Amino acid sequence: MFENLQDRLGSILNGLTGRGALSEADVSAALREVRRALLEADVALEVVRGFTDRVREKAVGAAVLKSIKPGQMVVKIVHDELVDMLGTEGVGVDLNAAAPVVIMMVGLQGSGKTTTTGKIAKRLTDREKKKVLMASLDTRRPAAQEQLRQLGVQTGIDVLPIIAGQSPTDIASRAVQAAKLGGHDVVILDTAGRTHIDEPLMVEMAEIKAKSKPHEILLVADSLTGQDAVNLARNFDERVGITGLVLTRMDGDGRGGAALSMRAVTGKPIKLIGVGEKMTELEEFHPRRIADRILGMGDIVSLVEKAAENIDSEKAAAMAAKMAKGKFDLDDLAEQLKQMQKMGGMGSIMGLMPGMSGMKDKMAAAGLNDKLFGRQLAIISSMTKAERTNPDILKHSRKKRIAAGSGTDAAEINKLLKMHRQMADMMKMMGGKKGGMMKQMMGGLAGKMGLGGMGGMPDLSGMDPKQLEALAKQAEAAGIKPPAGLGGMGGLPGMGGGLPGLGGPKLPGLGGLPGLPKKK
Repeated sequence: MFENLQDRLGSILNGLTGRGALSEADVSAALREVRRALLEADVALEVVRGFTDRVREKAVGAAVLKSIKPGQMVVKIVHDELVDMLGTEGVGVDLNAAAPVVIMMVGLQGSGKTTTTGKIAKRLTDREKKKVLMASLDTRRPAAQEQLRQLGVQTGIDVLPIIAGQSPTDIASRAVQAAKLGGHDVVILDTAGRTHIDEPLMVEMAEIKAKSKPHEILLVADSLTGQDAVNLARNFDERVGITGLVLTRMDGDGRGGAALSMRAVTGKPIKLIGVGEKMTELEEFHPRRIADRILGMGDIVSLVEKAAENIDSEKAAAMAAKMAKGKFDLDDLAEQLKQMQKMGGMGSIMGLMPGMSGMKDKMAAAGLNDKLFGRQLAIISSMTKAERTNPDILKHSRKKRIAAGSGTDAAEINKLLKMHRQMADMMKMMGGKKGGMMKQMMGGLAGKMGLGGMGGMPDLSGMDPKQLEALAKQAEAAGIKPPAGLGGMGGLPGMGGGLPGLGGPKLPGLGGLPGLPKKK
């Protein structure tokens, strides 16, 4: 998401930071390009005007133009305005009300309301340990109620039984009553949509609201809506009164105009974003993290959270112990590749790492993509246990058999074996160092951040996302920036200390952010 905007703004702002001094004309020229980039990203014209006017007002002042690093000051102003435009920080669904908390889902037909209802219910069940009841109020769309029932079966979440002939308002009343009797903490009402906004739809939404008295009214909108997003959000807010936004298909939108426009126009927070088709692929929207990503600053906190959710801490610990002894076979390499796939693949990980977003295109050009990892897993799967444990026995005849079994060729097998040898050598080198390479690399950083007595990178295991962000801000205030290419970042546990020699450029230092919270 936001890839197009990220590329455009990155190149514009890099041109500013590379200069020693800025004139008012330089800032104006850059802001013209920023304006064009935002419009191309489908951000509404009124939102673009307001944004560039506010940035210009702050950026052309004497304090900026005559500062030691004026280019960086302008980048900071753009960043802060982006955060302001995107809204309050990571609010999520508000459950601060008497049970059962009623959540009403509204939006146009095809925006993803029913699937999002299931995703929110699963999120509240798994993360908040709430008992949730889902109810379909869509009596118009064929099989809409059956679709929600099937999602309930799939996720193990209660769904209000279907009674033929009931009106949407009757179903809403019955759902709230059933939630009270069933001891449910939350009831989610999945309302009907239309292909466009019309009067009967708005009247129906108002009646359901009056009958069910929802605590949250969430407008579900497709992020690919573009310029229409503004009218959609404004109409629903004026007629029904929404409390927040949920944007779907964010993973398929490289522009992000809907996200920037809808929040700015309605003043209502974007609470959640859909980032995939799976029922677990729903995330809280964090404006500061998104602004960091748009400006190529990475998003380490989200990376840590993603790792904590997807990496099995027991497996990671067992592998770390094995690596400390200098042992690393092809089964271990396969496990690393699977962990990366769970975290969204190389492109997703790179997009979250500071200064690495630009590497994605270079990696793709070099053939370093998730398809490559799929082929490598196929190669390893085609080997016998003895071959995976001891790759040295792989001679020509064995390689020929493996190539036939995996649909690859000898050259790809040789690249995989070369990568494994380099990683195994790195494991041996790391294993002999007391405390590990990460601790030694990060020792100086801890001192700069006032954490001198901690012996290196602070333990992240007891920190929640807010503490991690505070740590990142501390580093920024101390003037600490990741080195070029992120060579000293250490990396994610269970990712094998780096990914050198994948048949293209080397990517050192993806090795391990220590002390991740244990997977629940």
